[in-house]
Amino acid sequence: MHAVRHTLTFWILALIAAVGTATDARAQSAAPFSTKRLQTHVAYLASDLFEGRAPGTRGAQLAAKYVAGELSDLGIEPAADDGSFYQRVPMHAGKALPSSRLLVLTDDGDTTLALGEDYVLLRTGVETFVPNPKPLVFAGYGIAAPEYDYNDYQTIDVANKIVVALEGDPPSDDPDYFNGANPSLYANPDAKRRLAMARGAAGTVFVPLPDEITSWDRVRDDFDFERVRLAYSAASHLSLAINPDAADILFAGSGVSIDDLAAMKRENRVRSFPLATSMSFAGEFLRRDFVDANVVGLLPGADPDLADEYVLVSAHYDHLGVGPAVEGDSIYNGALDNAVGVAGVLELARALKQNAPRRSVLFILTAGEEKGLLGATFYVDHPIRPLYKTVANVNVDGLATFGEPVNFVGLGGEYSTLGETLRRVASRLGKRVVETPPLFERNDAFARSDQIAFASAGVPSIITIDAPPFKGTTREESVARIDRYMGEIYHTPFDDLDQPIDYDAAATHLELLRAFVLEIANADEAPEWYEGAPFVHARLLSRAEGE
Repeated sequence: MHAVRHTLTFWILALIAAVGTATDARAQSAAPFSTKRLQTHVAYLASDLFEGRAPGTRGAQLAAKYVAGELSDLGIEPAADDGSFYQRVPMHAGKALPSSRLLVLTDDGDTTLALGEDYVLLRTGVETFVPNPKPLVFAGYGIAAPEYDYNDYQTIDVANKIVVALEGDPPSDDPDYFNGANPSLYANPDAKRRLAMARGAAGTVFVPLPDEITSWDRVRDDFDFERVRLAYSAASHLSLAINPDAADILFAGSGVSIDDLAAMKRENRVRSFPLATSMSFAGEFLRRDFVDANVVGLLPGADPDLADEYVLVSAHYDHLGVGPAVEGDSIYNGALDNAVGVAGVLELARALKQNAPRRSVLFILTAGEEKGLLGATFYVDHPIRPLYKTVANVNVDGLATFGEPVNFVGLGGEYSTLGETLRRVASRLGKRVVETPPLFERNDAFARSDQIAFASAGVPSIITIDAPPFKGTTREESVARIDRYMGEIYHTPFDDLDQPIDYDAAATHLELLRAFVLEIANADEAPEWYEGAPFVHARLLSRAEGE
């Protein structure tokens, strides 16, 4: 899953901890879900035939057709505006070529940085061109946060210059100051890029400190795939991330090194200052325009008074496609990310169809999640059903597949009454909802998949993830399984059908989701954001505008 690549940390780590290994001889789960059908769906979607399901490819088209056909066979109604299952999503893709030229000019001469080895581009296209060298200026973290009386731009002018900024936000032990030890919304590189653009900057360069990046090779490989955006996206500018090993050249003549910056961060004395260097960029790209599709289906509600309200159940069907070969394999199949989740939604549709709830259920299998939540963003920009009548989003990005789940986390449940509903449902099923593990908090996991797009549009949203320990294992064993997946399998060609997948565990997870969706869809009262949640205003606005 992935979602928008908000930080370099996220490019290496991921939301999905509820995936993994280990099957056993347990009997068929008591849940009303067929592990055989789950396995069949995954076997299709994660097969080499589907070529990793990258946006704008034959594999993605095959996946969309497969999902639409399955929904049709289940008797789920097509929900797109044209009467089909396909909500068309126009996209633009670009991939930088090694012949692209990034030049850093210093008093001692010019240095050409190598694409991939020294930097990766966060944006592609003609808007990234900087034909004439622009001065560089260091803007701390690149943040302006008036509620914290913090402004990296207060003492510098960045108009027509390129902003250099550290990844993340100011360190703090106070949860009321930049979210304490966890990243705040200000840490989002895209938010920093937009702020720099608003102040007239010609580009942004993000600098991860050496101790904040697990492997530059992982970042480089991740960005070897083409960058994709919605065709109508607003203009951007040059935006890149630099390898910490190459970052000192940016600070030549300033008397500050990358090690000095690391010390400044540790001691909380990061400051902004002009640099003595400048930068130009002439990119060469492979570009293409294409149309992908969200697959959308409707299960009409059984209660005439509530049928025009909708519970949105989502999962992304895309993955990375074909990329750098690892041990001779170049197909990034995405079995657990997210063929398993798509299979789960198809089985949820089957189960819910047997006894339709009071509210309608809208199933959406999104395109382009891995490229920046593109399908979900397109949907909220062009909703098929009014957002103010969409009472909740339950997103499925991975299922429990490490082992029999006992504990679950409801990411986003702290913002709305959905969290309490999930706890109540889990308790009935003999499961527990536990506090969000520190790993998820540190990486702002709620913002890592499609649920954040729906939440930002005002729809109360949640994603459920199983948490260690798993039944019959110690916490250490459970965490080791997660670590192995994250370190060796996630976003590699090894996320394929050769890994063991515990489909009984997935069925147990689906039983929780089925009961949870039914509880939402049958309740007299719709879920609501808690006062003070960051998405309340968007909800009020959509209701006021009737959208």
